[in-house]
Amino acid sequence: MPLRINLPPTFHEVIAERKAVQVGLWVCSGSATAAEIVASSGCDWVLVDGEHSPIGLESTLDILRAVGPYPVTPVVRVPVNDPVLIKQFLDLGAQNIMVPMVHTVADAEAAVAAMRYPPQGVRGVGSALARSARWNRVPNYLDTASQHVSLIVQVESAEAAANATDILAVDGVDAVFIGPSDLAASMGMLGQQTHEDVVAHVLNTIRAANAVGTPVGVNAFDNEQARYYIDAGADFVAVGADVQLLASSTAALAEKFGAYNTQN
Repeated sequence: MPLRINLPPTFHEVIAERKAVQVGLWVCSGSATAAEIVASSGCDWVLVDGEHSPIGLESTLDILRAVGPYPVTPVVRVPVNDPVLIKQFLDLGAQNIMVPMVHTVADAEAAVAAMRYPPQGVRGVGSALARSARWNRVPNYLDTASQHVSLIVQVESAEAAANATDILAVDGVDAVFIGPSDLAASMGMLGQQTHEDVVAHVLNTIRAANAVGTPVGVNAFDNEQARYYIDAGADFVAVGADVQLLASSTAALAEKFGAYNTQN
């Protein structure tokens, strides 16, 4: 008899159950080995970045399998708010989808529709062929699919920050993730994600999410900034990426021993 498989809890369920800030790391390299190292680090969640990296469908599948044995929650960021791509990432078993550049209520509603089967949405039906339902080994998957997925939309523009309260009110938006870098760029402050005006938008969005009980996260590779946003009410933070950590640590080693050589 085939196994009857229970899927892991979704990201927003984990946040609700643990009632503690979830600390995450990005995987941008496309390497399943790097992803496994990150997943075994003790972090709470892993962002598999399909927007600013070479990670596509096949490598996402490899990464999900690599991190699966570890007590972390994988979140897959799709490259664009597109129902076809979202369907494909869902079908390969990504339960927690992050959609970038959600500026308006209409953008949020389109993302929600892509996550759900008809009549509530537009997700194409292929569960018997897909890892999402473990090839029909998840009992009643079609009837319960919306319970097994989580949608995180990104607020990362001045327009999105202005619309944050309305975006949060969209049924099916399970969490929001603030991107200060793109937010700063949209405000004419490229590279100034800690500018006081940018920070004010971030804080306003955090307060709006806290007010309605929607989990809210923020990207903050600066440790002090991450602590600041946690103290302000962020439920989850992303504090580093595999490629960024590799770049900084290797540069530090090269500088350290390069200096040694010049002294001798």
